[in-house]
Amino acid sequence: MPKRSDTNPQLDLNQLAAAIADAATNEDASETIDDGKDPAAAALTPERRKEIAQKAVAARWGDKRANERGE
Repeated sequence: MPKRSDTNPQLDLNQLAAAIADAATNEDASETIDDGKDPAAAALTPERRKEIAQKAVAARWGDKRANERGE
């Protein structure tokens, strides 16, 4: 029996489903690809990102980290 030719072997099932849905809705796949940045995070100011990072450090390390910096 002859082997079937696989048109796109690198796609997993989720990628295949997305490609089928895009083709069915006439969406271009390049429009849905983002550059890896979270749009909500991109809208934050540097000061707000710093506040969030400091809060995360405090949650992770507790007061031990703040005491090392003399705060």
